[in-house]
Amino acid sequence: MSNTRLVKDQIIDIDWSTLSAGRRIQHLEVEGYVLFPGTLDSETVADLRDQLSRVPTGGTEYTDKKQVHNDIQWAGGALTELIAHPPTIAFLADLFGDTPIMMTYDYSRSEPGCPPINLHCDGQPWGSKIFGPEQSCPKLVRVLYYLQDLTPESAPFRVVPRSHLSFHNDANPYLRYKEHPEQVMVIPKAGDAVLINQNVVHGNYANQGDYARELLGIAYRPTWAGPCDTVDPWPEEERVKVSPAVREVLRDRNTRVWAYDAPSVPPNLASEAPGINPSRWDRT
Repeated sequence: MSNTRLVKDQIIDIDWSTLSAGRRIQHLEVEGYVLFPGTLDSETVADLRDQLSRVPTGGTEYTDKKQVHNDIQWAGGALTELIAHPPTIAFLADLFGDTPIMMTYDYSRSEPGCPPINLHCDGQPWGSKIFGPEQSCPKLVRVLYYLQDLTPESAPFRVVPRSHLSFHNDANPYLRYKEHPEQVMVIPKAGDAVLINQNVVHGNYANQGDYARELLGIAYRPTWAGPCDTVDPWPEEERVKVSPAVREVLRDRNTRVWAYDAPSVPPNLASEAPGINPSRWDRT
C-alpha cells in the first residue's frame, strides 16, 4: 500500500494530561495502550540523546535504516537509571500490585527513509526466535520512551486498539500485518512515554521526515507472571554496579508465583481483591 495512506489514518487526539490514575489504567487495559505526556524532562532527554550518540548500533534484517542496540541496560548513566524512572515505576507498581520486574531493554533509531514496522505483538506465549522466552510472560507491559517531537511523517506509533482483547484467530500473537483499516496514529513528543500491553497489535509508520526518531523500549511484568522457559538471570557482577532503585527492578527474571497443586478450597481465602475491582478505573 502506498505511503500516501499515512496522513489519512485517524490521529488520536486526547489530552492525556487530564487522565486520572484509574483512567490511565483503564485506557491501557481496554485500548491496549496509554500515553504519559512529558514523563521525561528536557534535561533527561538531552542526556539520553547525548549518551546514545556514542552507542554502537547495527541494522536489522529488513533494513539498515533502522538501527538497534539490544540489551542496553548496562550502558550506565542516564540510560541505566531510566530503568527505575520513578513516575513509571510508581504507575507500574500500582498497576501490578508490586514492584515490576524488568525483562528486556532495547534502543532503536528510525532513520529518514526507514520503512514502516509491520503490525505485530511483542508477547508470544511460547517464545520465538525473535523474542525468545523473555517476552512470553502472560502479563507484560512495554514502556516506549520517545526522544524527539514527532509528526505524522516521522515514524509515529501505530496501533490497532483493543486488538489484544480478541479471541479470534486473527489475534494470534505470532501473526504480522502490513496494514489494518482500523489502525490509529499516536504522535508522541520528546519525553513522552507510550505504555502498551504486550498483546496489542502495533508498529510504527515509515519515517518520511528529515530527522531520526529515537526510541527506548523497556519491558516489565508483575512478579507472578514468569516466562514460559528459563531465561538468563541478570549477571550479579553487573547488578552490583547499579543504583539500589535499578537493582530492585532487575530482580530474578525467572521468578514465578503459582500454585499447581492448590486445592479447590485453599485455607485463609480472601474476601477482598482491590486489583480486580470493576471500580478500579474510577480512582483519582
